[in-house]
Amino acid sequence: MRELLRREWGARPPWARWVLAGYLIGFTDGFGAHLLALARYGIDAYSSFPQVPQRVFLASLVVLDPLVVVLVAFVRRAGIGLAGAVMAADVAANLTGNWPRIQRDPAGLLLSVNMLGILLFGLFVLVTVIPLLRIADAQRAAS
Repeated sequence: MRELLRREWGARPPWARWVLAGYLIGFTDGFGAHLLALARYGIDAYSSFPQVPQRVFLASLVVLDPLVVVLVAFVRRAGIGLAGAVMAADVAANLTGNWPRIQRDPAGLLLSVNMLGILLFGLFVLVTVIPLLRIADAQRAAS
């Protein structure tokens, strides 16, 4: 397995390895945050979100985040695409779920560590997902 990882990561340009490492760090951190929220508050962890689908999605990140980590660690195209989809949905869920608070105090909420982190990491993933997919396609075609 170590050899497979070495081969997969070594075949990528340095910038892509840094981006992939950023994905691993960010999604591992997200997994930990969602796991901690569920461990502390159980089924009510996301009760402040008004819509049931948002609550279900945020709870499901305890499964989706580590799935992204594993697929990205092996530089799988599906993992890169899933990373983009998860972050797009995560940013959307957090913005819509927090919308009343954003309207009351835009600076206060957006400057909170959690919301700012989600927005910045989401932007990072969404800006880099297409270039990473192109690298994955180029490597697959060269193999």
